[in-house]
Amino acid sequence: MKFVDTHCHLDFEPLSAHTAAVLERAHTLGVTRIIAPSYNAASWPQLRRIAGHDGVFAAFGLHPWVADEELDIRELRTMLSLPECRAVGEIGLDAKIDNADMARQIEVLKIQLDLALEFDLPVLLHCRGAFEELLEILRDYAPRLRGVLHAFSRGPELAGRFIDAGMHIAFGGALTRPTARQARRAAQTLQPDRLLLETDAPAIGLEGIGPREVEPAHVYNIAKVMAELRGVPLEEIAEITTRNAERLFNIG
Repeated sequence: MKFVDTHCHLDFEPLSAHTAAVLERAHTLGVTRIIAPSYNAASWPQLRRIAGHDGVFAAFGLHPWVADEELDIRELRTMLSLPECRAVGEIGLDAKIDNADMARQIEVLKIQLDLALEFDLPVLLHCRGAFEELLEILRDYAPRLRGVLHAFSRGPELAGRFIDAGMHIAFGGALTRPTARQARRAAQTLQPDRLLLETDAPAIGLEGIGPREVEPAHVYNIAKVMAELRGVPLEEIAEITTRNAERLFNIG
């Protein structure tokens, strides 16, 4: 079985301190490819070096938490043109951070969505507390834009609206928690050709596993829960989600 971790911050500690060991443990459980998104412009050079590892691909962009940083569009274009780059990200909207300047976030997001179309790349979308605003923006880019709403923890109705806007839905550690009833219902019922797996390591924990202990290898744990919820063999989840990731990120 082969799996893809479609969202893992390999340039964050503690993962960045033991990259080779982290990748070896992932490969042992069949997680052979990883999409590693950036956070800010300062992270782009390190992420480019990490993407030199076998099976690791980069996404470059400006996270909404740092939307007030200057965005060097020329430099971002350079990064997006690299052969190891497979997406624009992590980008999006977040209304739950202190002093959230939504107007600035939207401005930066639209610039990066335009670049995604220019380079024919998918987007890795972050969203908290601004789903309606994000959906309204995505309508202007449909059907040309493709991508993924990452770390999904809401219900199937919202997921379906993002799928209609051209997005895939990535499930992570939240799915392993029995209390995550909405996310579990979504993972149970969504169409299989839009399902993806991720860890968002080291940011989100699994049931019984703290965030800083999470690694790409834990995609295996998340896949097992998804298989149980959908009532199918683990091999089927591996095949479906890997095929979806290969197609979306052009890593086949």
